[in-house]
Amino acid sequence: MYRKELYLFADQRPVKALIRNYTREDFPGLIRIQKLSFPPPFPSELWWNEEQLTQHVNLFPEGALCVEIDGELVASMTGLIVRFDPEHPEHTWEEITDSGYIRNHEPAGDTLYIVDICALPTHRKLGLGKWLMQSMYEVVVRLGLTRLLGGGRMPGYHKVAEQMSAEQYVQAVVEGEIKDPVITFLLRCGRTPLKLISGYLEDEESLNHALLMEWKNPFVGK
Repeated sequence: MYRKELYLFADQRPVKALIRNYTREDFPGLIRIQKLSFPPPFPSELWWNEEQLTQHVNLFPEGALCVEIDGELVASMTGLIVRFDPEHPEHTWEEITDSGYIRNHEPAGDTLYIVDICALPTHRKLGLGKWLMQSMYEVVVRLGLTRLLGGGRMPGYHKVAEQMSAEQYVQAVVEGEIKDPVITFLLRCGRTPLKLISGYLEDEESLNHALLMEWKNPFVGK
């Protein structure tokens, strides 16, 4: 199981944190993080429920991570293992994550797929998302998987959708002409773009688009 103690920094002040696997006792805190991290217009039915969280800790506890500071849960990240075919990358979030229940988790698969990552708005300056992503990379390496993969929302796209296509928006973000809250963050975490997917998730801000982005395990051959 995963457990890492470290110091994060807020305005040059060190803050002791613990990254660990979440358990049943953490469910109320995890649901609270979801509600505060994804306010409307994000669909409330996509927030975690206890049945989904139970599947996470039962089927793939290694992919259920959280950050704890002073006894409070402040961020979480969840994944499952799938078998991914780069020649046929099209999918929706519901299809590949089993609508967040991960009952399609495949221990013999080759790809750790990110179901969700979120952090309390009050703690985002600590870089929690980046540290969780790094921790999940470590899980990929330990399990000998080929890659980490996931669809990145494009919440800034709706603001410019009348002026450019989704493809043009992604290109502008990758070239540094536009900053997107999610895609730019994932680029900073070492993820690389793979394919733009339309109809990935019900998401008004992204106009239902997502950018599939991967991180390849440097210790595994092509």
